[in-house]
Amino acid sequence: MARLVFAGSSDFAVPTLEALAGDAGGLVGVLTQPERPAGRRRRLTPTPVGQRAAALGLPVLTPASLRTPEAEAALRALRPDALVVVDYGLILPRSILALPPAGCVNGHASVLPRWRGAAPIQHAILAGDSTTGVSVMRMDKGLDTGPVYKIQELAIGEVETAGELRDRLAQLCAELMAATLPDILAGRLSPRAQDPAAATYAPKIVPEDAELAWARPAPELARQVRAFSPRPGAWTTWQGQRLKLHRARAIPEREGRPGQVWCAGPAGVDIAAGEGSVRALELQAPGGRILSAREFLNGRALLGEQLGE
Repeated sequence: MARLVFAGSSDFAVPTLEALAGDAGGLVGVLTQPERPAGRRRRLTPTPVGQRAAALGLPVLTPASLRTPEAEAALRALRPDALVVVDYGLILPRSILALPPAGCVNGHASVLPRWRGAAPIQHAILAGDSTTGVSVMRMDKGLDTGPVYKIQELAIGEVETAGELRDRLAQLCAELMAATLPDILAGRLSPRAQDPAAATYAPKIVPEDAELAWARPAPELARQVRAFSPRPGAWTTWQGQRLKLHRARAIPEREGRPGQVWCAGPAGVDIAAGEGSVRALELQAPGGRILSAREFLNGRALLGEQLGE
């Protein structure tokens, strides 16, 4: 039986961890990032992968870096045949990439070579892609540049948020990895090189990217809202505070100047853009929770308000 070590940190990686842990007991250890302060009290908290691995009774290693002799020795002691990596967050140096005989196999949330990088889900929505997917690839020294074993695509919903798409892709990643890994380990599947000319890049999202500029076309703004939900949340100013939008669609109708709310009702809050309007379906006031348009408008008057000033 092959000996597997899993490297992952976020909740996106948990379904793949669970799939490997339930697959005939080949998982011999887990790598995850160290504990971080979390919550209002800033208590040191294990990563979602660390918590789930501990619950499964698996050995957990939490090096701050894999570039130290101690970290490499600890991994080498597990004698992995393959290292499976999903949303780990630490760079694997060449010595680690070369350590397992079957290599380091990565599950990436895009159809490579499209959207290499840290935020493929958000960038797929921002770009208006109709489909995305998961790629299982053999890692090399580059950023998501390794040859690809298998790809599985899925359609992006019309008003689907990044959070919803992320959950679906996490499950798809687990399923594809579990289905593909036996063929990789048995040498029955050879990866295909990516076409670098077709590569696009998905840099990390920063909070400044989330501000809505109402002079832009409505389709772009609606995609921005969905791409940044639930975090960091696309935002605009309203009465001197930040108002976040979490689900939206573009409509062709428009009245008033960009940023003006010209219609507000149970079906949504219509905000004029540079071209067309954004119909906000879910909103969040400062310090509040995400509400449907109907819920948000209970006790709040938005009609005629100017946003973004």
